[in-house]
Amino acid sequence: MPLPSRVRWSLSLVLLNSVLLTPVWLLHGDLAHRLIALEATLLAGLLALLPSAGLLAGLRWLLVALILAFLLVGLGDVATHMAFGRSLNLYLDLPLLRSVFHLLEGNLGFPMAGLVTLLAMVLLAFAAWLLAKMVASLQGKARGSLAVTGALGMLVASGVLIAAEFQQLRPLPVARTPLLGTLHFQGRQLVETRLAHRDFAEQMAAAPAQVTALPGLAGRDVLLVFVESYGISALFDDRYAEVLGPRLDDMAERFDAAGLSVASGLLDSPIRGGQSWLAHATVLSGLRLDNSLWYRLMLSSERTTLVDDFRATGHRTLTVMPAITMAWPEGRAYGFDEIHAAADLGYAGPPLHWVTMPDQYTLHHFQTRLRKEAASRRDTEASPLFAQIALISSHAPWTPILPVLDDWESVGDGSVFARWEEAGESPDELWQDLERVRDHYARSLDYALGASTRWAEEFVDEQTLVILLGDHQPAPLITGDNASGGVPVHVISGDASLLDPFIARGFVSGTRPPRPDGYPDGEVPGQEALRGWLHEAFGAEDATDASVTTP
Repeated sequence: MPLPSRVRWSLSLVLLNSVLLTPVWLLHGDLAHRLIALEATLLAGLLALLPSAGLLAGLRWLLVALILAFLLVGLGDVATHMAFGRSLNLYLDLPLLRSVFHLLEGNLGFPMAGLVTLLAMVLLAFAAWLLAKMVASLQGKARGSLAVTGALGMLVASGVLIAAEFQQLRPLPVARTPLLGTLHFQGRQLVETRLAHRDFAEQMAAAPAQVTALPGLAGRDVLLVFVESYGISALFDDRYAEVLGPRLDDMAERFDAAGLSVASGLLDSPIRGGQSWLAHATVLSGLRLDNSLWYRLMLSSERTTLVDDFRATGHRTLTVMPAITMAWPEGRAYGFDEIHAAADLGYAGPPLHWVTMPDQYTLHHFQTRLRKEAASRRDTEASPLFAQIALISSHAPWTPILPVLDDWESVGDGSVFARWEEAGESPDELWQDLERVRDHYARSLDYALGASTRWAEEFVDEQTLVILLGDHQPAPLITGDNASGGVPVHVISGDASLLDPFIARGFVSGTRPPRPDGYPDGEVPGQEALRGWLHEAFGAEDATDASVTTP
């Protein structure tokens, strides 16, 4: 038996109200104070007055498209908050959709990633059909003077309350304007981002940084090693400190036994949760790059980087990027002499979900192949290395967790890691329990730091400066919504004098960095400061500070 027209109209209004509020509920989690979407009552009143046939019947598809677009943007905003701890910016974030698919592919494999994408498209088509049925149920239902009066009342009341919202007034505390608020916010962001785009481009053109040779590091290997998702929460959040604290103590003991000095501090990353390439670019360029637009502008500009500085010093420059599995024109834009992506590293073991190869293999290959080859050339070419190395075992989904092999020779071509291909929980099993996810996050960092420590104690000497640092904090679901963007930095060398400039800038001896409140005014320097520090400490006397802050 079909439902009466008024019942269908009421149910459709409730459904439309719920659809518009879903992103708000997911983002804020406070249902009790967000019960009414004013756009739902406005549209319900308007649709009830309009005829359900003729030209105006096509209005429903425009509304369906509008609501569906809002829903996608709203859910995208929720996902962006969860992953990166910030709001969605359509102008900047749409290019990341491709990266989302690659992340799915890395974790689930291509067939499953394709299936998930197909399922999402099916759900989108179903949502469009459901919204069309809902709008059809609302349209043209005001028949009779009482119904017309009620629809007009809804229309006027909703309009008045919406106008009040935009005047920063809220007469009805449980009412919100999610659709209009999203449109207004994204539109404002678009204008502001376009203006910032122009200003940033002008700043880049007006003040290109000069190449600065670093004679204080001439003849020494300088190795910039990024540890994925290594943020200060790992050290100062009790949930993770009980795992990472003993690891830092072990690092200190091993470095001391190996005759190595270490100083530790903090730098503030421009990003959270992902987009590691922005942190890499920030450190290399001395520019704070917190979005893909600034990144592209920097790479296409005349802006110099540490790659240029070390080449001017006489270093051979290379980058080791085990997560790069596709063409990477950015590497050529930096001007590295050598680019070693995943396919170039000779790894014969299995991928471990998203992680193409474990960190111990990356460091082993760098040491036994790349650094050894550079050393063999050094007698004739006198070219020390400047290398950027990305360690990725601590990238989500943080499973499986590998042990650090004591015998580095056994690492070989990586076939030894086949025994861990099916070890531990699968990502879909692990991620059903957030507490286990957090435990695996800490353990993955423990592995990354353990592998780095074992490598350093065996292969770092007085002619080497290692800067081991995090790229960014993990997603807010790991750190909490209000965690800072700081990342630990460990500077390691067999020559203690190379650490003095860092200690002068707030670093402390040992492997435990100071807490953020130990810095002047509680302000942790940004990652973009590192290039300028190197210029000041090791550059020519007339070197200028290369760091510039973006708008």
